[in-house]
Amino acid sequence: MRSFVGCLFSVTLQICLAAQPMPIKHRIMVAQYQGPGGNRILEVSAEGKIAWEHKVPSSCVMFQALPNGNVVYAFGGKPTGAEEVDRDHKVVWRYESKSSQVLTCERLPNRNTLMAEQGSCQVVEVNPKNEIVSTVKLTTSEAQFHRQVRMIHRLGNGNILAAHEGEAVVREVTPAGKIVWEYPNVTNVFEAIRLPSGNTLIGCGIQRRIIEVTPEHKVVWELKAEDVPELNLTWITSLQMLRNGNLVVANFLRGQEGKGAHAFEVTRDKKIVWTFADHEMVGSLTMVHVLDDK
Repeated sequence: MRSFVGCLFSVTLQICLAAQPMPIKHRIMVAQYQGPGGNRILEVSAEGKIAWEHKVPSSCVMFQALPNGNVVYAFGGKPTGAEEVDRDHKVVWRYESKSSQVLTCERLPNRNTLMAEQGSCQVVEVNPKNEIVSTVKLTTSEAQFHRQVRMIHRLGNGNILAAHEGEAVVREVTPAGKIVWEYPNVTNVFEAIRLPSGNTLIGCGIQRRIIEVTPEHKVVWELKAEDVPELNLTWITSLQMLRNGNLVVANFLRGQEGKGAHAFEVTRDKKIVWTFADHEMVGSLTMVHVLDDK
């Protein structure tokens, strides 16, 4: 009897363990703003180890990991512009802007690069030969160039979706610079992304919340700091929608270093399924992207 009970217990335990979901692990890339080594871009393995580190030439708050393994990013010092580096840190493309500052860029499918030029407050598209092939004038009331624009994205219709941090507004503009949609009152907004549904996901900066809004400005989903107090939401910066529908968010711990999560993955029903919170590796970050989203 004892042997039978012991075997039954062992089988039951194995079944229970097998039923437990495996913890989610992600290979990620982050833009560190403050912390060991200063401003830098890091690739962190699924095991939580630094797999690659790139020292940027000046202020850098965003990057884009390319399919070939290279990384393109904007740099905001003097000079300012954008560059692409390979895994050996060789600069394979570089563009220096004549504007006051460039903090964001986006590599397009046609191999051209979009950059938001601050001061002149415009988006330029540059080809691999560093020729400007298009310019889109942006509208903002923010005079201080550093806070004029954060992330930009070219939409499927050819328009530009821009996050205007200082003015606290997200705007969609046509190639001619005409404003066709905007969502205001999102303090220190860093990034907004257009979803396949036509709705827009907005990281509302120091309001410590993320919202999904319809074209008619109706909020249909919201994640607030009080929904996830364990994360210490401080300043929502980058957003990444995964193939499974979950959202990966960067939480810029400016002034709150050492507390809470740098980044997290959340489901539509507001369940936190993954966090990155290595405060010895990173002081604060402005952007995180999951690299293993298949």
